[in-house]
Amino acid sequence: MFRLLLASVFIFLSLNILAQERYTLNGYIKDMGNGEELIGVTVYIPQLKAGTVSNQYGFYAITVPKGTYEVHFSYVGFSLQTVTVELNGNVTRNIEMANEATVIQEVVVTDRAIDENVVSIQMSKNTINLTQIRKLPALFGEVDIIKNIQMLPGVISAGEGTSSFFVRGGSADQNLILIDEAPVYDPSHLFGLFSVFNADVIKDSELYKGGIPARFGGRLSSILEVRTKDGNNKNYNVTGGIGTMAARVAVEGPIKKDKSSFIVSARRSYIDAFLKAADQDNLVHFYDVNAKINWKKNNNNRFFAAFYTGRDVFNFNNDFGFAWGNKTGTFRWNHLFNERIFSNVSVIASNFDYKLELKDPVQGFQWKSNLQELSIKADLSYAINTNNELTFGYHLTGRRFSPGKISPNTSGSIFTTVDLQHMYALDHGFYISNQQRINDALTLDYGLRLSIFQNIGSGDVYLYEDPQDNIDIVRTDTLHYKRFETIKAYVNLEPRIGVRYILAPGQSIKLSYNRMVQNTHLISAATVPIPFNTWNPSNYYLKPQVADQVAIGYFRNFSADNYEFSAEAYYKDIKNVTDFADNAEIFFNEDLSTEYRQGDSWAYGTEFMLTKVTGKLTGMVTYTWSKAMREIPGVNLGNAFKANYDRRNVMNIQAAYDYSARWTFGAMFTYSTGRPITLPGGKYEYGSYNPDVITERNAYRLPDYHRLDLSATLTPTRNPNKKWRGQWVFSIYNAYNRKNPFTIYTRTVQDKDGNVVGDGTQKEARLVYLFPILPSVTYNFKF
Repeated sequence: MFRLLLASVFIFLSLNILAQERYTLNGYIKDMGNGEELIGVTVYIPQLKAGTVSNQYGFYAITVPKGTYEVHFSYVGFSLQTVTVELNGNVTRNIEMANEATVIQEVVVTDRAIDENVVSIQMSKNTINLTQIRKLPALFGEVDIIKNIQMLPGVISAGEGTSSFFVRGGSADQNLILIDEAPVYDPSHLFGLFSVFNADVIKDSELYKGGIPARFGGRLSSILEVRTKDGNNKNYNVTGGIGTMAARVAVEGPIKKDKSSFIVSARRSYIDAFLKAADQDNLVHFYDVNAKINWKKNNNNRFFAAFYTGRDVFNFNNDFGFAWGNKTGTFRWNHLFNERIFSNVSVIASNFDYKLELKDPVQGFQWKSNLQELSIKADLSYAINTNNELTFGYHLTGRRFSPGKISPNTSGSIFTTVDLQHMYALDHGFYISNQQRINDALTLDYGLRLSIFQNIGSGDVYLYEDPQDNIDIVRTDTLHYKRFETIKAYVNLEPRIGVRYILAPGQSIKLSYNRMVQNTHLISAATVPIPFNTWNPSNYYLKPQVADQVAIGYFRNFSADNYEFSAEAYYKDIKNVTDFADNAEIFFNEDLSTEYRQGDSWAYGTEFMLTKVTGKLTGMVTYTWSKAMREIPGVNLGNAFKANYDRRNVMNIQAAYDYSARWTFGAMFTYSTGRPITLPGGKYEYGSYNPDVITERNAYRLPDYHRLDLSATLTPTRNPNKKWRGQWVFSIYNAYNRKNPFTIYTRTVQDKDGNVVGDGTQKEARLVYLFPILPSVTYNFKF
C-alpha cells in the first residue's frame, strides 16, 4: 500500500509540467554559535514575494525561476541575513545565523520583527520561547515548559499534584506528548512539582491545539512536540544548576568539530537525603537522564540517536511504596534524495511502567503494569515550486499492553500470582498533504490521513449474555486468537484543512478543520490524572474515539510587530468518548469490558491572547471561555453532565521586566473556575446504615483556583577573562498563600478533637490542598 501511495505521489508530480525553467535553492540553517539546526526560519525572496520556512530538522528548499535573487533569512532573536544567489542551476547554500548580539560581516541587521503570527498558515499553534520563560517564576527554580504551556489560551492545568493538562475540552489522555518523536505517557515528576522535560537540553517545543498537520495522529486534542538539542559541534560547554530540591548538569561538545557532537544531561532530587539526615524512613526522589549524539556523514545524510529515562520513587517507612517512569529511544536518518526531496526515517521505542508494593507478612503484594511500543516512521517532503510543498509518509506502530501483574512478596501473603491478559495492537498511518499558495493573500493547507488499526492476538475475548451488565456478569463463550491474528480492525479517514487570508498588512483570518482518531484508551475513573493508570487498545468492545474540530481566528500585529493579538473560536465534537459505568470496578477486573461506556462529548469556546514581544517589559495576557459536556448511556442515568475538565473562565498573565543588565523580575498570575466534582446530594436509611445518595455526576464545583508567583534573577557582571558564568534565581510560588483545592471529601461531622458530633448521621465537606507559599533559590552556572 505504501508503494501505491508513492506511485500516486510521483504520478501527480510528473503531471506538474512547468512553463519556464526552474531551479531549487536548498540547505540547512544553523546557529553560528553552537551549530544547532534552527527550526522555523523564514526564507523569503522579495522580488518574487515568495518564501518558505525551515522544517523541524532545519532544512529548507525553495524552487523558483532561473535568475539572480536576494534571499532573506530571518528568525526571532537572530540577525536578519541577506545573501545574493545566482540560480543558473540547483544551488545548495547552508546558512549560519548569528545571535542579534553578535556582529559579523556580510550580515544585514534589521529592527523589523517577523510577522509570523499573521502570515503563517498554521493556527491554534504555540511555540514555546525558552528565552522568555527563563525570565519568569519557576517552582524551585526549575524552568518548566509544561507549567508555561498551562498558561496558554485553550489550555487548562489539571490542578496541583500533576503536570497533566487539558486542551479545548479534551481529557489529559487525549494529548500526545513527544520527546524527540517518542511518546511520553506521564509527564510528571514528584506529582507535578517538576515535569519530565529538562530545560537545559530543550531545543524547541510546539503545541498544536487545532489545525493539526496530517503527519500527526493517535490523539484527539493536542500534540506537544519537544525536541532536544543536538549538542554543540563547535565548543565544549557545561551547564547546570543547584536548587532547593534538585540539582542538574548537562555536558555537550563536538566529537569531531562540525561533523558530530553529543549532549548528556542528568537531574536528581535530594529530598531523600534530607529525610535520611532527619532519621526518616520516608524516601522520595526522582531522576532523569537525556543523551543524544549525531553525525553528519555529508550534506545528504545525517544520523541522530536520542535517549531518555526518568523515574519517581516513593517509599514510606519501608511499609508501602510506589514508582513510575518513562524510557524512550529514537534513531533518525535525514536523507536528501535530490535538491527538492527531503526524507526522515525514524525508529522509535517507548516504555511506560508503574509499580505498587505493600510490605506486610499477610497482605504483602507487588503490582506491576506497563505499556511498550515500537514505531517506524518514514516522512518525506517535496518542494514542488514556490506555490506548493508536498509532504507524505507512512507510520507503523506496534504496542504491547500489560494491564497488571500482582504477585506476593512474602511467603505468608494471602495473594497468589495473577497476570492479567496482555493485549497487542498494530497502528498504521498513511498521510499526504500539500501547502498551496493561491496568491499573495490566500494560502491553503490540505491533507488526508488514513488510519488502519488492528487489535491482534494472541489473546482471548470473552462473550457475555449482556456486555453492558456489570452486576450480574454471565460469560457465554470465549473466542481464542493466535499470535498476530486480527481480533478487531478499524479503518478511519482523517481529513485536515487550513486556510489563511491576509486582510491587510499585519492582519489575517484563519480557518481550520481536522478529524482525529484515538485508539489507545486510558483506563481510569479518577477525576485528576495520576500515574497509576493503565491503557487499553481499541478492541472487540472498545471503539476508537473520533473528534471533529473546526476553528476560526483573527490575527493582528500592532506597533511595528511589537504586539501580537489573536482571537480564536472553536467547536469540537467527539464520538465514542470512553467512560465507565457508575460505581465501576476497574482495579484488577478480568471482566473490565462490562464496565466500558462510550458516548458523546462536545466542547466549544473562545480564546484571546495579547503578547508584547519586544522591549524591557515583555509578557502575555490570555483569556479563555469554554464549556465541555458529556452524554454517555449508562452514566449519570443517561443525562448530559459537565466533563471533569470543564472550566468556564480561565485568565493568565505573564510579565518579565529587564530592570538592568544584572536584574530581571518576573511575575505570573493564573485564575480559573473550579473544576466540577461529584458529591453526595443526600442520604437515606437502610437498616442501621445511612448510605450517601449521588443524584448527579459533577453537579458541584470546587472553589475557584488562583495563584501568584514572583521571581527575581540576578546575573552578576561577567569577567571577560573567565569562562564561568553564574546566575541566581529567587522565586516565590503561591505568593499570597492561597489554599487552592486539590479535592474535597465528605465525612461525619466531628469537633476539633475528632469526636463525632450528634448521632453521626450528619456529614461535612473537607477541603484538601497541597502547596502553600513556597520560596526557593537556585544557582545556575555555565562554563
